[in-house]
Amino acid sequence: MNSKKFLFAAATLAVGAITLSGCAGNSGGGSGEGEGGGALIGVAMPTKSSERWIQDGDAVKKALEDQGYTVDLQYAEDDIPTQVNQIENMITKGAEALIVASIDGTTLTEALQNAADADIPVIAYDRLIVGTENVDYYATFDNFLVGQQQAWTLLNGLGLTDLEGNPTEGAPAGPFNIELFAGSLDDNNAFFFFDGAMDVLKPFIDDGTLVVKSGQTDIEQAATLRWDGETAQSRMEDILTANYSDGTQVDAVLSPYDGISRGIISALEGAGYAVGEEWPIISGQDAEVDSVKAILADEQYATIFKDTRELAKVAADMAVAALNDEEPEINDTETYDNDVKVVPSYLLSPVPVVKDNVQSALVDTGYWTAEELGL
Repeated sequence: MNSKKFLFAAATLAVGAITLSGCAGNSGGGSGEGEGGGALIGVAMPTKSSERWIQDGDAVKKALEDQGYTVDLQYAEDDIPTQVNQIENMITKGAEALIVASIDGTTLTEALQNAADADIPVIAYDRLIVGTENVDYYATFDNFLVGQQQAWTLLNGLGLTDLEGNPTEGAPAGPFNIELFAGSLDDNNAFFFFDGAMDVLKPFIDDGTLVVKSGQTDIEQAATLRWDGETAQSRMEDILTANYSDGTQVDAVLSPYDGISRGIISALEGAGYAVGEEWPIISGQDAEVDSVKAILADEQYATIFKDTRELAKVAADMAVAALNDEEPEINDTETYDNDVKVVPSYLLSPVPVVKDNVQSALVDTGYWTAEELGL
């Protein structure tokens, strides 16, 4: 520990000990052995309302504890002031590094300045923290590719391309009615997903193969605040009422996240759609168990699998290297500009999952068991 960090930790030792003793239910019970020596690392996750964030938090915690660190894992339930307070408390407790999956990447500037003043390295986890120089590294997936893969799964389901976007011989001419959904505008990833998808879909829209009957093609129109499934369901219901009451059918729906996909499915069922030949092709992301079951039931066509176990290892290794004044492994120094600097990043590769490769992609890799998926 360098002298600056030592002085900060010493000044807060008493309050840190008291606070930690009162938070045993939230902190990891690190053994105190191994490389970490029991040192504290704070992990801030956005919410437990999404299955994937619970898995992320657990995986990061385990990866750090396996190296001998103590972990303070906190969830903010999508409340920004709560997350800010949690991060401030981690700093007060004497955390030596922070791993942060932000709710809103624009709201942490002051808290992260306090971290910088205490010489605490900060790793942005899957969501880029923007508007501050005080984020050291970023662990995520190739999010533009995620968007492209979501679009390719839609085109594949419509018979236009394979899962890598290669044209299908004898593909149908269309036109196909498609509607577009995007993520939350306060999440930088939402723009990468949408831009990647539109990079693929726009040529098909321009030539008339795909028709967005609602006319809602901008991300501001397609956005879903907090990635909320009920919000998506309500918007899909409005789209169906306003644009499809004349008996025409929606053929495909771009969804950037499984929870949004489930909301879309509920809206379609409420409008009288039934699984079969006229059921729309629906994309997704995160391979949540309920949506994988929906894929197996032909309700959702595809999801994008992002192995959070691997992401957790990358983020944990970044934090450990940074607090030891070492250079973590990165593979991207150009893509992720947070409006103050380009944040050095490590990008993992996502995997499209359709019904045919659920077994090989998710079960054989140990991500889900056959029993969990009802196989």
